[in-house]
Amino acid sequence: MNQTEVIPSPLAENPNSPTTSSKEVAVVNQEDGDIIKKTKKIIRRKRRPARPQVDPSNIKPAGPPVQTGHIFNIWYNKWSGGDREDKYLSKTHAEGRCDVSKDSGYTRGDRVAGSYFCLFFAKGLCPRGHECEYLHRLPGLHDLFNPNVDCFGRDRHSDYRDDMGGVGSFMRQNRTLYVGRIHVTDDIEEVVARHFQEWGQIDRIRVLTSRGVAFVTYTNEANSQFAKEAMSHQSLDHNEILNVRWATIDPNPMAQKREARKIEEQAAEAVRRALPDQFVREIEGRDPDAHKRRRIEGGFGLQGYMAPDDIWYAATKAKAAVENGQEVAQLETGEEWYLIEDDAPPEEEMGGEGAYTASEEGLLSQSTLAALKSYAVQNGGKLGASRKDATRAAPTGPLVGYGSDDDSD
Repeated sequence: MNQTEVIPSPLAENPNSPTTSSKEVAVVNQEDGDIIKKTKKIIRRKRRPARPQVDPSNIKPAGPPVQTGHIFNIWYNKWSGGDREDKYLSKTHAEGRCDVSKDSGYTRGDRVAGSYFCLFFAKGLCPRGHECEYLHRLPGLHDLFNPNVDCFGRDRHSDYRDDMGGVGSFMRQNRTLYVGRIHVTDDIEEVVARHFQEWGQIDRIRVLTSRGVAFVTYTNEANSQFAKEAMSHQSLDHNEILNVRWATIDPNPMAQKREARKIEEQAAEAVRRALPDQFVREIEGRDPDAHKRRRIEGGFGLQGYMAPDDIWYAATKAKAAVENGQEVAQLETGEEWYLIEDDAPPEEEMGGEGAYTASEEGLLSQSTLAALKSYAVQNGGKLGASRKDATRAAPTGPLVGYGSDDDSD
């Protein structure tokens, strides 16, 4: 017979190896008396902290923008007017670029539910690292935000800008980016796909090779918002400076139907994640016995009755909670008959002579309870029958001949 004893190893307490730990297992053989030590290596994956993308000491204060037009707008802090080609040629390269594989990690924003993503992280210019109040990672399918803000928490508007730049509009869900000024090569589609797939799952890419233009559509809208800021004024495989903006509505009817179908699929997927798996199988028809089981159990003992969906789901959820040992708020056994109208209490709730057992605390006085007790004894404990008889009895008093129930008048 062997006995096993776990001996902690110094490697498990070494702070210099946060992702790897080990423990020694000593196996004692009682027959031979030998001690065999075996070392088991356990690898634990820990989330790393987000690293600062730039040195805070190298950040220069923002100065006035370079003049690219004739009129300076003090509200937007930029120049307007001038020639369009000069405006495009005056675009400078982005100061940094985000490297998701190296820069992403946990921040203070991960501790707060509903945190937004860091705009400077998307541009590769966040100096705070793990001390940032925003998220330093890519958006996922579970990252849902209010339609009037984007994934960075900026307010969206009812309409797009004239140049289709900026934050965007909340009037429609736009997952497509317009990418211009691409260096024309034979493998332009492969180059665009390789660079833009870093920011999320891509649904489709359409390239106009002769014009150096591409339309990139993401599966998730938050990923398209992140990619727009991450690839703005960036370069691909050459020294070009990209012009990334929101795409306009595709006039193709097939594309509009495909977009509407995609939105419906995303809504259906959200409903599937919110409902339990057995309800999803019942709705989609993958469980043929679910409808029969609901017709039998959903009647709650009443012939010909089928509970509505909300009552059936709530009862099933409460039943599952009871099976798991959780407490469920429900009525006591002795209180259920009070909810049934014109019915007598169960035998265990009555006294020796059929009278009700009442507690000392209540709204009624002791004299009233004594009167009700004697009245119940006289009627043999059938209080519901007496209420029926009192309801069906002929009215007495000064309003007998009033004729309020006569429709002849």
